[in-house]
Amino acid sequence: ISKQPEHKRAARVGRVFQDPMAGTAPNLTVEENLSLADRRGAVRGLARAVTGSKRERFAEELKVLELGLENRLKTKVGLLSGGQRQALSLLMATFSKPKVLLLDEHTAALDPQRAELVTRLTKQVVQAQGLTTLMVTHNMNQALDVGNRLIMMHEGRIILDASPEEKQRMTPEDLLHRFTQLKGAALDDK
Repeated sequence: ISKQPEHKRAARVGRVFQDPMAGTAPNLTVEENLSLADRRGAVRGLARAVTGSKRERFAEELKVLELGLENRLKTKVGLLSGGQRQALSLLMATFSKPKVLLLDEHTAALDPQRAELVTRLTKQVVQAQGLTTLMVTHNMNQALDVGNRLIMMHEGRIILDASPEEKQRMTPEDLLHRFTQLKGAALDDK
């Protein structure tokens, strides 16, 4: 995939970053941001970016977020809260139905309530679209709650690859204990 032109990769890979500011264009409106996401990976011409039918579709897609953003299509994204912006980033990253979704600490900068909301939305979108997703997190509860496989890394090396069954039996304390043990073993291997 790294040998493909960027516009082709963009159509196949959705990304949500840790910083809610990174996944959106703050000086553009909600509908303009969605229009950019809608055209990700496509050849862009001089056609109108936001049409009436697109606006209706965007509003319908935004309703799923349950944040009232369907009524704020003309609002500049820079005026949204971090949680609203991160939920919008998630929607934008999955708009073109990517093959892979990369989530880089996508709830780390949010307060606990918004982090829980974005995590719930993430699970819904991933399940509804059947997306292969790679989520990076330092949140032990989230690591155990989301997804069906858990891979723990330390200094670029895999130190734990937990099966779905093993993951299901773990608690955050177990995971932290395993990390401490395995991190020590990884350091001994150097």
